[in-house]
Amino acid sequence: MTTFRRRGRLDRSRLTQLRKHSSQDEWAEELGDPLDYEEEAQQKPRPRNKGIYLLPNAFTTAALFSGFFAIVNAMNDQFQIAAIAIFASLVLDGMDGRVARMTNTQSAFGEQYDSLADMVSFGVAPALVAYEWALKDLGKWGWLAAFTYCAGAALRLARFNVNTGVVDKKFFQGLPSPAAGSLIAGFIWLADDNKIPVRDTAIPWITFFIAVYAGLTMVSNARFYSGKALDVRYRVPFGVMVLLILTFVLISSNPPLTLFGLFVVYSISGYVIWAWERLSGKRFS
Repeated sequence: MTTFRRRGRLDRSRLTQLRKHSSQDEWAEELGDPLDYEEEAQQKPRPRNKGIYLLPNAFTTAALFSGFFAIVNAMNDQFQIAAIAIFASLVLDGMDGRVARMTNTQSAFGEQYDSLADMVSFGVAPALVAYEWALKDLGKWGWLAAFTYCAGAALRLARFNVNTGVVDKKFFQGLPSPAAGSLIAGFIWLADDNKIPVRDTAIPWITFFIAVYAGLTMVSNARFYSGKALDVRYRVPFGVMVLLILTFVLISSNPPLTLFGLFVVYSISGYVIWAWERLSGKRFS
C-alpha cells in the first residue's frame, strides 16, 4: 500500500512538471490523444445479448407444431385433420411477423427461426401429406412430384432470405410457400370432405399437377401481392369491411371449397400480373 501511494505521488508530481515546462504538443504526445482512447473503446466488442423475444417466437413455435402435427396425422391416415393443421400453421405464420412489427421485436434470430419453421410447415408437411394421401399410388412419379414441391419450397425460402432487402416488399418474387402449402392442403381437404375416392385415377394425377405447379411457381419470377403494404392501424374504406364480412361468411359456409378457391385464384394471380405487364408494357404496382 505504501509503494502504491508513493508511486501515485511521483506520477502526480511528474504531471505537474509536464504542465509547467512542456509545450502542448509534447503534453499530447506524452499522454496520448483522447480520441485514440475513444476509438479503442468503440472497437472493443460489446457483450452480445443472448435473449430472444418471447411473443413472436411463440407464434412461430405454434406454427411449427401445427406443421409437425400435420405430418403425424398424415402418417395415421387422418388427412382432413392434417390439411386443417396446415391452414392453422398458415394463420399462425402470418401473425408472428405482424406481431413482431407491431411490437418492434424483430430480430435476426426470429427471421431464421421463422424460415426454418416455414420449411417444415409449408415445405415438408404438404409434400408428405400429399404423398401419403394420393401420390404414392403413382410410384416414382409420385415421390418425384413430392420432392419437386419440397425442393421448390427450400429454394423459395433461401432466395427470400437473400433478397429480403432487395425486392419490392409489396410483392413476393414467386409464390410464397404458405400459399403453396395451402393450395395442396385445400385440395386434400376438399376431396376428403366430399368423400371423393382417392383411388380414382384422376385424383392422384391432379395432385401430381398441383404439387409440381406449386413447386415450380415458388421458384418462378412471377410477382404475387404480399399484403405487407396493408397497415391495419389506419382507416380503410367501408367497402373493405363489407368484403371482409362476405369472406368470413363464404368460408364458414363451406371452408374447404372457399379456401381452395381463394388459393387457386391467388396462385394464378402472379401469372396474370406478368401477362398484363408484358402486354401493356407497364409495371403493375
